[in-house]
Amino acid sequence: MSLLQAASVLVLAFYILSLLAGSRLASKAAGRSVWLFGAARGRDRIAALGFRASFALALLGPVIWALMPDLSALSLGGWTGYPWLTFIGHMLAICGAGFAFAAQMAMGASWRVGVSNDAIGELVSAGLFTLSRNPTFVGQAALLIGVALAVPTLAGVFGVILFIASAQMQIRSEEAALLTAHGDAFTQYTANVPRWLRLP
Repeated sequence: MSLLQAASVLVLAFYILSLLAGSRLASKAAGRSVWLFGAARGRDRIAALGFRASFALALLGPVIWALMPDLSALSLGGWTGYPWLTFIGHMLAICGAGFAFAAQMAMGASWRVGVSNDAIGELVSAGLFTLSRNPTFVGQAALLIGVALAVPTLAGVFGVILFIASAQMQIRSEEAALLTAHGDAFTQYTANVPRWLRLP
């Protein structure tokens, strides 16, 4: 594993630590835990498990590959001959981590990790939320894709697929809860801002 590849994995690890620290700050601001995954049921529980597994795969795949390079089944060795792909992946991971963390911090006391109808915060629609209704997920997806490009492993690629599938499930639940809580204001917001990303 090259230094740039190792740096990409460190970006992911640092983001996970920042996510945990940020959620602690958000919990203090909200006066309650922002982690709602524990109460998730049905489709939301599947999404919660998918999120956890996707980040674990993205982080552990490169680590196992680095520690046991003979496990060629874990790597996509054909990609490693393109240093420019590693560089693009690293830059995408950095940008994605920064984008996701900025979106989380912009939500303030409205930030939740999971969905609960009795824990809906104020509707956040400014800043990064004018580009996407889900900028945190956009940033996290970019982070995981970047790591999968920089350090190509089967686990990382599967982690990206699992993350996107989990995000789609979570978004549908979140949108239903936000529509119930905010009504016309949320309907107008969805009419003006795309679910994933507004391209220039």
